[in-house]
Amino acid sequence: MSEPHSTPESPTPEELRKALKAFKKRLKLTRLDDESKLGHGPMSGGKASGVVAIMPPHQYPKAVWEKLVEQGRLKYAGQGLYQIVPQS
Repeated sequence: MSEPHSTPESPTPEELRKALKAFKKRLKLTRLDDESKLGHGPMSGGKASGVVAIMPPHQYPKAVWEKLVEQGRLKYAGQGLYQIVPQS
């Protein structure tokens, strides 16, 4: 008997932790980049970034992001974008 192929392995807790950390870092850098654009400077209105969802880092497979959504740590925002779910 042959085993069914193409069954993705469940991501390890360590892999999930590292992926979430990488996601948060990318989100932070994206927000900082958005805030540094013209019209958002300290001498203008000091407008905060409106970025809430980003594409996750490609270093991790889609199964990792789906598992984080399943755990309630991320939310799928559509079109390949994910956002952080506020922890209470």
